[in-house]
Amino acid sequence: MDELEFLKQNWKKQEENLPSLSYDEIYKMIWKKSSSIVKWIFVISIIELLLSTLLTVFMADANYWDQMEEIHLKQATIFVYIISYLITFYFIYCFYRNYRRISSTDDAATLMHNILKTRRTVRTYIAYVLISTGIYSVVVAYFTIQNHQLVQQVEDTSKYTFDAMDWIKFTVAGCIILAIFLLALWMFYRLIYGIFLRRLKRNYRELKKLEM
Repeated sequence: MDELEFLKQNWKKQEENLPSLSYDEIYKMIWKKSSSIVKWIFVISIIELLLSTLLTVFMADANYWDQMEEIHLKQATIFVYIISYLITFYFIYCFYRNYRRISSTDDAATLMHNILKTRRTVRTYIAYVLISTGIYSVVVAYFTIQNHQLVQQVEDTSKYTFDAMDWIKFTVAGCIILAIFLLALWMFYRLIYGIFLRRLKRNYRELKKLEM
């Protein structure tokens, strides 16, 4: 008996000794993993909300609100905070609803659909955070510059004031800083949620193979 035939026979013996998993057993394993992943997404979203709330309370001191009042954004900032928390609570509810749906799913087709829906919800949430942060930062910067210009008009003109080139440099520097901040925020979300999204994608592929 040559070496190749010997290896083949040993491989067949190993296959016979391995446990044979049925369709239902494999499906149940994928279902449990998916349910656990979505549960963690829900938990992390709550932790993120709590941390952001604590950070907001810590940073929004009397001096902060005086600055917002100075650039005429105090009422708008309060409104933005309220809308932001409402939207965040809505996404948390969506994560919880996705978790409940996956936990109560009893067929592969529906589970695959719910996995895809969960992935879309997470991606939409990340896009919302990035876009809203960028828009709010631009608005605050615009009103800060506008207020600075108004202050310059009533102060002593003998003092040094920004010319057009200074404002261009300031704008370019602000855009670069904002882009770096948004990139860092995107990478943070990719690190936190990306792990779970990749696992859900892997589970989806395994389910798809089962259905073939």
